[in-house]
Amino acid sequence: MTRFLFLIPLLLSVIWLIYLRINGWSLKQGLKGFIYIAIFSGFIAVIYSLLLWLTGR
Repeated sequence: MTRFLFLIPLLLSVIWLIYLRINGWSLKQGLKGFIYIAIFSGFIAVIYSLLLWLTGR
């Protein structure tokens, strides 16, 4: 399952891009959302790395 974790930020970014296009906003206006997606994905990566380190896998 951990090998598919790269799909989380990719999927969230695509959904956010579609949302921006539907509402007629530019990428520049939606930049803050992409930053939030990157922070959220980084947080998930840190948590999974910590869990893998703690369990010794």
